Amino acid sequence: MSGHRTAQVGAQIREEIMQIIRRDLKDPRIGFVSITQVRMSPDLRSARVRVSVLGGEEERTETLAGLRSAAGHIRRELGRRLENLRFAPELRFEIDPSIEYSVRISHRLRELLPGGESGAQPPDEDEQGKEKG
Repeated sequence: MSGHRTAQVGAQIREEIMQIIRRDLKDPRIGFVSITQVRMSPDLRSARVRVSVLGGEEERTETLAGLRSAAGHIRRELGRRLENLRFAPELRFEIDPSIEYSVRISHRLRELLPGGESGAQPPDEDEQGKEKG
């Protein structure tokens, strides 16, 4: 199976899973979740679904448990919705720490930079007058 085809199917599955989570799942454990990536196996029979969860460690754990519990339902829905696939893929949900990592780095950079800002500060009025004149 070509890499292009697996990427296309992964993107389509990502969109469908997001719709299923938003519209169909009523599990209170599932909080604000975003699917960051879906990696398909070459035979399209399994998918690693990477999710980012807003909140702390407890929210991430609860949301992941809710998603894993609902994996069968989501897989069934995918089978109904994706008629171009022979098999609905087996879903494995896992936390994607990349967004949390980037937020943590951004906060650290703001702490380290002078004035707590993200870089260049606008010049004073005196400096602006000198620059123009």
